[in-house]
Order: sequence, then structure tokens, then C-alpha cells
Amino acid sequence: MEKFDRAINKTKVKSCLILKDGTLVYQYFKSNKIRDNLGRINSCTKSIVSVLIGIAIEEGFIPSVDMTMERYFPDIVNNQADSRKKDITIEHLLTMSVGIDWPEFGEWNYMPPMCTHDVVKFVFDRELADDPGIRMNYNSGCSHVLSAVLMQATGMKTSVFADKHLFQPLGIEDYRWFEDAKGISYGSDGLRLLPYDMAKIGQLYLQEGIWKGKRIVPAEWIRNSTEPCFLTYDYIGHYAYHWWVTKVHPDQNDFTLNNRMFFAMGRNGQFIIVIPSLHTVIVFTSTLDNTIKPLDFVREFIVKSMRNH
Repeated sequence: MEKFDRAINKTKVKSCLILKDGTLVYQYFKSNKIRDNLGRINSCTKSIVSVLIGIAIEEGFIPSVDMTMERYFPDIVNNQADSRKKDITIEHLLTMSVGIDWPEFGEWNYMPPMCTHDVVKFVFDRELADDPGIRMNYNSGCSHVLSAVLMQATGMKTSVFADKHLFQPLGIEDYRWFEDAKGISYGSDGLRLLPYDMAKIGQLYLQEGIWKGKRIVPAEWIRNSTEPCFLTYDYIGHYAYHWWVTKVHPDQNDFTLNNRMFFAMGRNGQFIIVIPSLHTVIVFTSTLDNTIKPLDFVREFIVKSMRNH
């Protein structure tokens, strides 16, 4: 861990927290300001939207992940020339397999044009490149549509629903959630949290949805939402329901829970990483140019130090 300390000190990692069996065993902050001030978690927001969808299904607001978009946005999808868009489901959105042409990792250079007046309509107005459900292509529009679905289904802003059903139960009091022009919480990257509160989300998932003896998220949802679905980006890992899943030791054939970690990931190195076999949760906040660099740190230093204990 001393090597790890030296390694991250030289980089643009702003904070790192490691929890083992629910106990904080390591913390690093570039400054007290980083520890105490809300930070951009970027696309880690997406994974929290997934948590909220699971809660909304359990609470009866949403019947299942098979609900189509015609149910929630009839005016938008019924006016589309391509009738296949009516068949796009919540599950397609969660796995980013909607089939919409969305060059976020291509010509848009990680910056999709999400500032339009009606983001949901903008997403559905894009051409279909594939039938829904065929393959995953990274699409922040999916996450924002899910936030809009939550608002339609619950009658609450995503931020309000999150406060009631997730943040308050976890004791998360300090957060900000930015909204689009229509007052929909940005599902793609709108949330600001403290590093310690990011760790609570990871710990909740490690504990299969239980927090202080109370069930917050169904265990079945946690299993389903972290089960690998699509492999589009080898260098990151499989995509699940707005969570990423990869091997702890990539050189091993084993892809069971023994050798699996799942994580929320945001641009420039924001991470909530859960390693079930090590009972470990790791949080990074960063301004790294290489978004996935923290995964290297985890494998190179943290996993090795825990295996040696």
C-alpha cells in the first residue's frame, strides 16, 4: 500500500477510500476541500439511476424492466417514423442496447449534446442503427430517459425519489442533482456527492441491499443489475444494468463471483468499485486523462496487498 500511496500521489487522483468488511481501512485526499465538498461523479450517476429503477420496481411504481417507452412517452414514440422505437424497453435502456445511432465514444468525443430543450425527444429522434436488444453502444441518452421514466412513473423528480428511498436511508444529506430544461434530473451525469457517500452506495451493494438491518434494494435486483450482459469495450469490461463488470484477475478463465468486480465509472476516473470476494469497496475521484487508470491501481496494488494478508 505504500507503493500505492506513492503511485497515486504522482497522479491527478483527488481521493481514494477503501472499505474492507464495512470498515474504512484506507483514505487519501489531495486536500481537505476534496473531502468536504461535493464533487462531480460524472457517469457514476448512471449506476445510481439503476439502483433507483430497482427500488421503483420493488415499490410498485414500475411493473418490470419489460415496460416499453410507448407507456411513458406516447406522444414522442408514436410520432416516430420507425415503429421499432415503440419496442424499446427499460431493459434496453439499462443495457444501452436501444439500437440508436449515438456516437458518444466516436465523433462526439465523450460529449453528447444533452443541452437541448427536450432531451428525451432528442434521443428518440436519432436514427436506429440496429434493432433494439442486439448490441450495447455507450449512450448517455439512455440514462437520461430512465430518469424521465422514473419521473413519469413515480410523479417525483428523480432527485426527490432518490432522497426518500435511497439517500435518507443511507444517511446521505449533502448532494446536488442538476436538471435539464424540463426539470428532469440529469440521469447521465447530474449528481454531485461526497466521496464517503459514494462509498455508502458501494457498501449497500456489497451487502446485497441491506443497510443497518433494513432492506433498501432487492437482492435480486443487485444480482440482475450486476450480471454481465454485453461486451463492447474489452478494455473496460462487460456492461450490465448501468453497472460495469470485469474480472479481478483478467488472465484467469474464472468469471464467477470469486473473480468478479463490478463498478460505477465516470469520466476522468470517478469510481465506485465492489469486489465481493474480498468484501471490499473502493472509491476514486479524479481528474485523470485516462478514465480507467484506477482499475490498474486496484489490480496492481490493492488486490495484491489484500491477497497477501
